[in-house]
Amino acid sequence: MAYVPQDLLDRVAALEREVRTLRGRAQMRPALNEILNGDVRIGEGGRLICEAENGNRVFMTGQDSEGDWAVGMARSVGGTSALTVGDEYNQTGARQMVRMWNRDEVEPNVIVMDDAFSDQFLGRPWIPIGLYPTEHQTYNGSAYNTAWWGNSPAHNAVAVIEVHTLAPAGGAQVKITATPSGGTTRTLAEYDAAPNTWTGRAITAPLDGVDFLQWVTWDVSHRAKTNGQNVITRLYRAYTRNTFNADEAPDPPVRAAGTATTQGITATPAEEV
Repeated sequence: MAYVPQDLLDRVAALEREVRTLRGRAQMRPALNEILNGDVRIGEGGRLICEAENGNRVFMTGQDSEGDWAVGMARSVGGTSALTVGDEYNQTGARQMVRMWNRDEVEPNVIVMDDAFSDQFLGRPWIPIGLYPTEHQTYNGSAYNTAWWGNSPAHNAVAVIEVHTLAPAGGAQVKITATPSGGTTRTLAEYDAAPNTWTGRAITAPLDGVDFLQWVTWDVSHRAKTNGQNVITRLYRAYTRNTFNADEAPDPPVRAAGTATTQGITATPAEEV
């Protein structure tokens, strides 16, 4: 029998053990339920999706099927949206809207959102404008005097004010203005009211040059064209709402570079987050 050194047999046996160990480890799957350090990156159109046991999607982030980048949270029972960021690829100008949805599974609706076409304003809910009658709601002078007045912060991008005026035999005129704090008075509407009848007018006006939560003074004034004849103006509604299209987007306010000011509080963008 040929002589084989003992240490060579031992080395072969050790190699066989290592091969078996490596073969076993190649079949093992590492635990994937923890991330102890580092980032998880999903790009190039990928998505992270979480589903409830019934198959309803309850969370998604990434690029949706329409090409927008979005974050979505839904309710597991009905699968309806609860909170979404983005997912507005087909609405020009929407630009990553944030929306909170009600629980109606038949006709879901947005109850809180920012504005699709105006970057600085709240979209929903719509906020009333506080306008209050003055002692001149009924007035017989020929110079303008305030019938309704109010001062409130701006929440939405578009103002809607509807008033109805009963003019005397000589006719009347109505003027509606808005004055942002520290700004210039802007006439939203000025028009004639026909004699001996009620004249109604609904004014819709974007809040040009006004910032979110900037205080605005609202004034509804009227006058009789013939001195000594009574003119009466009544308020039917006054509120601010979201824009319905890009044409309603107000001109943005002029700000110092890199600074936003609201109610006298100045903050850099980093402090607002």
